[in-house]
Amino acid sequence: MTDSNQLRQWGRKVIDIEKQALDNLYQYVDSPEFAQACDMIYRCQGKVIVMGMGKSGHIGNKISATLASTGTPAFFVHPGEASHGDLGVLSENDIVLAISNSGEAHEILTLIPVIKRQGIPMIAMTGNAQSTMAKLAQLHLCIHVPEEACPLGLAPTSSTTATLVMGDALAIALLQAKGFTKDDFALSHPGGALGRKLLLKVDNIMHKGADIPLVPHDICITDALYEISKKGLGMTAIVDGDNTLMGIFTDGDLRRVIDADVNLRTTKIAEVMTPNCITATANILAAEALKIMDDHNINGLIVVDGQHRPVGALNMLDMVNAGVM
Repeated sequence: MTDSNQLRQWGRKVIDIEKQALDNLYQYVDSPEFAQACDMIYRCQGKVIVMGMGKSGHIGNKISATLASTGTPAFFVHPGEASHGDLGVLSENDIVLAISNSGEAHEILTLIPVIKRQGIPMIAMTGNAQSTMAKLAQLHLCIHVPEEACPLGLAPTSSTTATLVMGDALAIALLQAKGFTKDDFALSHPGGALGRKLLLKVDNIMHKGADIPLVPHDICITDALYEISKKGLGMTAIVDGDNTLMGIFTDGDLRRVIDADVNLRTTKIAEVMTPNCITATANILAAEALKIMDDHNINGLIVVDGQHRPVGALNMLDMVNAGVM
């Protein structure tokens, strides 16, 4: 096994070469073609069909996923499968984004006559402006790199990195041009952690109705403790005769009351509650409620309506169970 220092040097050299490849991309993003490609895709009424073979195909798959998740409908179609029926996914309003570092991928070249016959515009992303694909496409985006990080000059390394970054540049430029928002992003990611944080509201996870820990202000501490134990949220809301929230009593408050040697059977809960407690409304994001709890170093919240009446309750465990944290 080669010594550790040599391995680190080889690793650092790869990073240095790929950094240079990315610096080289600025000139292509600054070119008129980049803005034209963004404009073509922006105006596209259909889908962006991304194609690529081998490593370019793997990168193309990721680019199509990034486009789709940031507001630009896109699919990856394998060129080999496309010639055996999958090309049927193309429609007249689509755009093809064809990726090949050499610009001579045979599987893509054989599809171009069919693509042209259907009148579908094609953007070629290659490392050779004089390649067949570059010349046949309506628009060419150059991704040429000075050298591959592979010392043999064979394994795609710098070129695939540059292609991926160019794809990200397209996707994010389009995202901003379209005014794509966090809410839009959440709608395309409903199953993941990001979607939960951006879509879940307090109303979706709070305890409601009979599950809300709630006691009148004139009962003793012992009776309030029974409500806390029964509802299992480590707290209870205290309300007046009109069901308006007066305060909250928590497990932490109980410890302080015990330390103060307060009589639990005779002392009214209103005398030891925390008045003017921190609350939330049902329509805010669960992530916002989590921030409120973090900012105030509390473990639970009473949810109130416009008349300051309790309509729900939640604690940190609810946040964990909902995947918000």
